[in-house]
Amino acid sequence: MSLDVYLQFEVDTGGPEPKTFTVFDANYTHNCNKMAAEAGIYEYVWRPDECDDVKNAGDLVEPLRRGIKLMEDEPQRFIALNPENGWGSYATFLPWLRRYLEACVENPKASIYASR
Repeated sequence: MSLDVYLQFEVDTGGPEPKTFTVFDANYTHNCNKMAAEAGIYEYVWRPDECDDVKNAGDLVEPLRRGIKLMEDEPQRFIALNPENGWGSYATFLPWLRRYLEACVENPKASIYASR
């Protein structure tokens, strides 16, 4: 199983339906969900549509910053949660989260879509 996240904008182009522009998309394995939960960001990453305080990408900035900081401050705590099957790891999940955060900072008004 995996997670796909997208940051998108809908633009009225004068046609019958708005055009959707994707400004960020990324995929990651579901195997690091326990790591995300330990960092306090599982819902924000996997289920942003269920977070009452999240309406757009800008609303993810602070939760992601807090989770990333915790992971950076206590790496051994999170390395211990590396999946046994080798699909996903602290070493790859943390940079993935940083890229996601950067995209949210650069596109704070974007809509968030997560497919799990």
